[in-house]
This record gives sequence, C-alpha cells and structure tokens, in this order.
Amino acid sequence: NPLALMGWLALAVAPLAPRAIDLFAGWVLPGLLSLGYAVLMLVHFADAPGGFQTLADVQALFTDADVALAGWVHYLAFDLFIGAWILRDARREGFAHWVVLPILPFVFLVGPAGFVAYVALKLLRRGIPSTDTELRHG
Repeated sequence: NPLALMGWLALAVAPLAPRAIDLFAGWVLPGLLSLGYAVLMLVHFADAPGGFQTLADVQALFTDADVALAGWVHYLAFDLFIGAWILRDARREGFAHWVVLPILPFVFLVGPAGFVAYVALKLLRRGIPSTDTELRHG
C-alpha cells in the first residue's frame, strides 16, 4: 500500500514534473508491483486451492493469504498504471489537471468505475457526434 500511495500522491502533483512523475508513477512503480505480483504467484499459486475457471474456484483461490496478497498487489499495480495513463491521455486531450484530478480517487478505489468516469468526461467534452457529422468528417 505505501508504495502505491506514493504513486497516487505523485500523480496528484503531476504538473510539477510531468515526465519524471509519469516515469515514476506510470511505469516504475507499476512495474515493481507487477514484479512482486509475479513472484507471489510463482511461489504460491501451484499450492493454492481453486483457480480461475469459475467464481467458486476464484473464491477458493483467495482463501490462501499469499494468493490474496498477490491479488491485492495486482489491483494496486493495474489501477496505478491506469491512473497514470489517464493523466497522460488527459494532457494529450488538453484537459486541465484539476479537471481530471477528482477522477483519480475513483480509479484508486473502484478502478473500472474510475476509468468509465474518465471516458464519460472525454465524451462530454467532445460531444457525441451525430451520424451526419461522422459521415462529413470521416
């Protein structure tokens, strides 16, 4: 958690050093967390109950504390990676940082819902083109 929180705090202050923070919070930290995940899964998955075939198998899998930890690290890594991607994309789209900043806690806490919030923000900003507009502008 502390490692991931450092990344999220860095994303919050990203305008201060966008390239360095993107490297740190968007690549290095998710990479380290992903490596930790891989090690945990390599060491503990084979002996754990359950698997990924059914919901019941996944529930059984997470009864193993080490595999549950790996699952938690998985979420930390991917949510942080997506949060950094959102900020990169928002910069390309011309969003002010303060506009996207409220979305980051949603990505951290409820990952996919935060991603949906960002996509909705993009659609609202662009407007949803009509079929006629799409045909004229290709």
